[in-house]
Amino acid sequence: MRYSLLISILALLLFTANLSAADPPNIVLIMTDDMGWNDLHCQGNARLRSPQIDRLATQGVRFTSAYAAAPVCSPTRGALITGLAPARLQITQHGADVPQFWPQDRKVQPPTTEHELAHATTTLAERLSKAGYATGFFGKWHLGDDPKYWPTEHGFDVNLGGCGYGGPPTYFDPYRIPTLPSRKPGEYLTDRLADEAIAWLERKQDQPVFLCLWTYNPHYPFEAPADLIPPYEGQEGPGLKNPIYAAQIEATDRAVGRVLQALDRLEMTDDTLVIFTSDNGGWLGATDNRPLREGKGFLYEGGLRVPLIIRWPGVATPGEENATPVISMDLTATILAAAGVKLGPAESLDGETLRPLLRGKPLARDALYFHYPHFAFHHSNRPGSAIRRGDYKLILNYDDDSIELYHLAKDESEKKNLAAVQPEVAQQLKSQLQAWLTETKAGLPTKRE
Repeated sequence: MRYSLLISILALLLFTANLSAADPPNIVLIMTDDMGWNDLHCQGNARLRSPQIDRLATQGVRFTSAYAAAPVCSPTRGALITGLAPARLQITQHGADVPQFWPQDRKVQPPTTEHELAHATTTLAERLSKAGYATGFFGKWHLGDDPKYWPTEHGFDVNLGGCGYGGPPTYFDPYRIPTLPSRKPGEYLTDRLADEAIAWLERKQDQPVFLCLWTYNPHYPFEAPADLIPPYEGQEGPGLKNPIYAAQIEATDRAVGRVLQALDRLEMTDDTLVIFTSDNGGWLGATDNRPLREGKGFLYEGGLRVPLIIRWPGVATPGEENATPVISMDLTATILAAAGVKLGPAESLDGETLRPLLRGKPLARDALYFHYPHFAFHHSNRPGSAIRRGDYKLILNYDDDSIELYHLAKDESEKKNLAAVQPEVAQQLKSQLQAWLTETKAGLPTKRE
């Protein structure tokens, strides 16, 4: 009996040692542009078709309370690629904050903001490259107009599509994107990016890979493959505002599916962590975010909440749903933990690895924070900051210093402001939010006379 027990213990120790010495996983990070929380069939939108992403959700964990780091694109992109909150990066607007974003009757003046990812920051690509990964970027970057700030200057071996553009001039070749040469006139951009990503995977099987497929889709302009549009025409209604936009969702799904199928064909699936998400909530000019309130550029749920699916063989339970609030920087921490990359003694991230959560353990933090002290391109939002702690969410508006408090478990649509009826909760959250703003040295608006 003792001999058998000893053999079992030794076998377990050997198994554990082999696991710890296992090769690091490949990492595929897919981020769409402006895809809303309700823009997938698996998210509950019966009017849209997304069979490939739906299948991915059955193979991994789908997070139902996932948040972008900001309600607009560039801050979230900077946060995801560095693991630092937009407020800390001082990248808080979608590109440079230019006067045409400012309403003439504004009560506050937005703070200055960076729109280029500083080389003083360390990116995921730089960390993973140092750890032996091949790094490839395909798609939208939008973290600096000057080429010295583009992906290959931030740790990527390859960059096709990444530049300072917030959206493509067109989705059809010739795209007029400086980092994506014309190949076949009339070819669809998202298909081209998938082609390039797959070809790169095929060339890089001798080392672990970090692949970013950051699609321009379904960002404006409204352009989709002609064969995908007709099924949506005449079907407008809740969940489907624009047939072309709906076709853009399906085109994105098709491209994502092709990359996932390539992983299968290359026998990489079992060794690959796949993350799928979006950079902010859906733009109301394109999509219907209900039951969530508002959309891109707003600190309400429609502007911040996004799809998130994590497929991690051996770690994430297939087909599981998780309602824990998580944020973009958590994905950075998760990727680094998966790759076995440790930070230096003076370094820290604004996110937590989700691996313990995927194993059924709670996260250590108690709150998520958001900072958007600007006017969006549509002029419809109010500059502000927000905190979510537990089921409560507080928004601090800078134009009149007012606060809004919502209980999201009971009021997902943020219809009932509880600030006046639960002043103690509101004050606690406001104080906690202001302490975070101070700690991150967040830029704040100034009052106008």
